[in-house]
Amino acid sequence: MAKAKSAFVCTECGAEYRKWQGQCTSCREWNTLSEVQLAPSRPGASASASHGRSGYAGGISRDVTDLASVDLSEVPRLSSTFGEFDRVLGGGLVPGSAVLLGGHPGAGKSTLLLQTACKLAQERASLYVTGEESLSQVAMRANRLQLPTQGLKMLAETSVETILGVAERERPEVLIIDSIQTMHLEDIASAPGGVAQVRESAAALTRFAKQSNTVLLLVGHVTKDGSLAGPKVLEHMIDASLLLEGDTDSRFRTLRGQKNRFGAVNELGVFAMLEHGLKEVKNPSAIFLSRSEEQASGSLVMVIWEGTRPILVEVQALLDDSPLGNPRRIAVGLDGNRLSMLLAVLHKHGGLFTGDQDVFLNVVGGVKVLETSADLAVLLAVVSSLQNRPLPRELVVFGEVGLSGEIRPVPSGQERIVEAAKHGFTRAIVPRGNAPKTSPAGMEVVAVDKLADALEAL
Repeated sequence: MAKAKSAFVCTECGAEYRKWQGQCTSCREWNTLSEVQLAPSRPGASASASHGRSGYAGGISRDVTDLASVDLSEVPRLSSTFGEFDRVLGGGLVPGSAVLLGGHPGAGKSTLLLQTACKLAQERASLYVTGEESLSQVAMRANRLQLPTQGLKMLAETSVETILGVAERERPEVLIIDSIQTMHLEDIASAPGGVAQVRESAAALTRFAKQSNTVLLLVGHVTKDGSLAGPKVLEHMIDASLLLEGDTDSRFRTLRGQKNRFGAVNELGVFAMLEHGLKEVKNPSAIFLSRSEEQASGSLVMVIWEGTRPILVEVQALLDDSPLGNPRRIAVGLDGNRLSMLLAVLHKHGGLFTGDQDVFLNVVGGVKVLETSADLAVLLAVVSSLQNRPLPRELVVFGEVGLSGEIRPVPSGQERIVEAAKHGFTRAIVPRGNAPKTSPAGMEVVAVDKLADALEAL
């Protein structure tokens, strides 16, 4: 018998090594190498591989094609029956694509895909494979959510070979795997959820989806820091990586696209978790702007850009005298390091000292702001709380703040101002580079160049 070989694979970047070492030399991470058992090579494998290099899946010949002669017709898409889901996907599900949906336990991954599968099954052949629950558990959830269950094919299985055999026989247009961490291949000598099993199982399922033109939806677990569990190479195999986020004490869930070969990256979809499952929120700004009637200091509305649309969210700041020698800087929904940098800019170019204050910052609604257009709104909210002076409720702000105190323009400034005007805001403080030639009706736009100008405009 051929001797089984092993390799050590980095769970962060997928680099392989012949022996274990403390640090991965590719991504510089420590203690990320895990042992993977390699299948023994079969006689004649190298010869068949060399003959199959000219074609895909061993033998199908390929011709070299000039780029100018490639057909540019639009790739047909399948609607997921959720407008917000389709938005994050870039317009719908693409046949032959592999989509990975991740999220914390209880976020609603299985609920979202079960709702999608039940509705799609009314028109298209769909196969839902569950490796974590029994068929009765899935049926009970579908009954509780009042979903149409006729037509949806179900399979409780964790063996990839068995799943591929059933899929070859049923020929579904949509194949859902819940979850990839429970799948295993018989040839891989490791437990399900390991680096080798997750990588090879995903590769086999993705290969089937490409060859059969099937939409593949994979459920993936996340680690405690929110990143996708399993080898990093898994994210390179799939076509789209989506993350469903939301606190367990909040009914709102945000679906964010982290990778998408068929649409915009960082697109955001908003859902509400109700009694009968997830319901899409078509106007997220109206949800995030449910403010108190009483004016309070430190509260301000900003316009952020998520994917292909603007969203209005409220940012709140609270400053208090710190009893500690090292005051706290806590930001929820924003980058804490950027908050410290902005406070230094406020002191240097705005003349306001916050070194003896605890600073707490929160973005209402559980939204995570990843762009720099929130800088100016954050600083003005901090100033409002520091001086205990409420800001006007009809004021909206956006703009990037540089280290020299300049207010830099941000992308899609005109669309942000129009969105704010639609929701009844009558005054906006924006970078001069984003100032429109003609302001929307009923909107006063104040263009600023420096942080001092913005403070004076208040």
